[in-house]
Amino acid sequence: MRTTGRSKSRPAVVVVASLALAAAAVVVPHAAPAQAAPFVEPVENVGADCVLPSLPAAASSSRLPDPFRRADGTRITSKADWRCQREQTRRLMEQHVYGQKPAKPATVTGSVTSSRITVNVSQNGRSTSFSANVSLPSGNGPHPAVVVYGGFGADTATIRSAGAAVISFDPYVVGKEGTGRANKQGAFYDIYGSNSQTGLLMAWAWGVSRIIDVIEASGASILKGDATGVTGCSRFGKGAIVAGAFDQRIALTMPIESGTAGVPIFRGIAGEGAQSLSSAYGEQPWFGDAFGSYTGNPNNLPVDTHQLVGLVAPRGLFIMDNPHIANLGPRSASVAALGGAEIYKALGAGGNITYWSDVADGSHCANRSEWRTPLQQNIQKFLLGTGSSTGQMRISSRAAGSLSQWADWTTPTLSDGPTPTASPTPSTSPTPSVSPTPSVSPTPTVSPTPTASPTPTPPPGGCTATVSLNQWNGGFVATVRLTAGSSSLNGWTTTVTLPAGAGVSNAWNSVSSGTSGTVRFTNAPWNGSVGAGQTTEFGFQGTGQGQGLTATCA
Repeated sequence: MRTTGRSKSRPAVVVVASLALAAAAVVVPHAAPAQAAPFVEPVENVGADCVLPSLPAAASSSRLPDPFRRADGTRITSKADWRCQREQTRRLMEQHVYGQKPAKPATVTGSVTSSRITVNVSQNGRSTSFSANVSLPSGNGPHPAVVVYGGFGADTATIRSAGAAVISFDPYVVGKEGTGRANKQGAFYDIYGSNSQTGLLMAWAWGVSRIIDVIEASGASILKGDATGVTGCSRFGKGAIVAGAFDQRIALTMPIESGTAGVPIFRGIAGEGAQSLSSAYGEQPWFGDAFGSYTGNPNNLPVDTHQLVGLVAPRGLFIMDNPHIANLGPRSASVAALGGAEIYKALGAGGNITYWSDVADGSHCANRSEWRTPLQQNIQKFLLGTGSSTGQMRISSRAAGSLSQWADWTTPTLSDGPTPTASPTPSTSPTPSVSPTPSVSPTPTVSPTPTASPTPTPPPGGCTATVSLNQWNGGFVATVRLTAGSSSLNGWTTTVTLPAGAGVSNAWNSVSSGTSGTVRFTNAPWNGSVGAGQTTEFGFQGTGQGQGLTATCA
């Protein structure tokens, strides 16, 4: 049984550990439960049975692909057509971007208690296990729940006060960071092999789906099986949007400041100065292996992220973004949201999507007062079924993209035709508004693309540390890569000397000691063993200026 642990200073410590079943084990059947909640589907993928003779071929174009065009060149004409058109998009995303998400394994068992969910999976003679913590809101259940990636997503206090439980999911137990593409590790790769071409973001999404399997089969005495949301920030924001896009049982998807590999359109990233595709592809195996062919020329992709946004339609989607950090690609993210909103509009569900980058605080992954009310409204509407708020497009003037510059297609008026499986809301669409961000935050000076130090030749012993830095006005994110020498490491310590006035606010893939001056980082439980000549990474977010910091590994 797989065990791991990690800590962050914001917002909560997340510990995912192996646990003997504390409640009666539940065998998850393949039969789908009856649909009850609005907008969600009763199964993970309703288009799995669609017969698609072919998929659109790659054709170089700087414009965003038409999300309504079939492989044969014709366009869909009814809302019922979207089921198989969505399936076409889903398969393109798997094939070219994120890697395959396998169907539900042959056996999924587990348990749900008021404090823990356990998941046990078996497929083709292989098995694995993982678990997640649960924090219930006040009142009687069963409760809707929001899966929070790594304890680092939408404000958990607001989620619980709104009436939803928090499921603290550590994605690293399902797919570890700091591993090579040929040696991927975690629960997903226990089942599908360490050389699987599926990237971490899709592996994490698979883990969320298995949690939902167990909740569905638990009898709904504690958590509702048809009212699940998902959220995460930064790399976990990438994970959240992929999870929501690839499981139609997820009622509400809430990515925050996801950056490259998340919401921002691939075709716009280079022009904005966001983290480059090659940098994101090389930093961690977030993308599927096949995406390596497109890092230098995304115009060859037959798909882009406005279609990833559209995969969530007509279900609830609340995208939160940060216009102060160009490295996150907020302008490209606004284009993706505007393009995806056209899919929502065509389905008569324009009021189900919100994009909000109109915020004053430029800190990365901060709890923002501007998001509190729409967060509550989205939970009420999509998880509790008690709200009727209409989505908004609150795009900051600091990072406002223009869909017309990227799209040469028009949005069709789809006939109702046969009633779709999911019932969309009335066709009210959010009116895009570009709102000036309050002037209290000056325009930042941003380091557009992380500049990593070249990987050194492995030393004769011990280890070396190199740092790449993403700096913005008032803060930064540092990624530290450790390289073992001619001998393997069994535990490591890295000291980082910060410039005067700089401080560490949170860290991942490590355990930190101290917040300013010389800060000590030691390995997390899962990344202490590093083979000779191999590498692992950890990172931290800081305040102040990070330029000039140094790292020493031992």
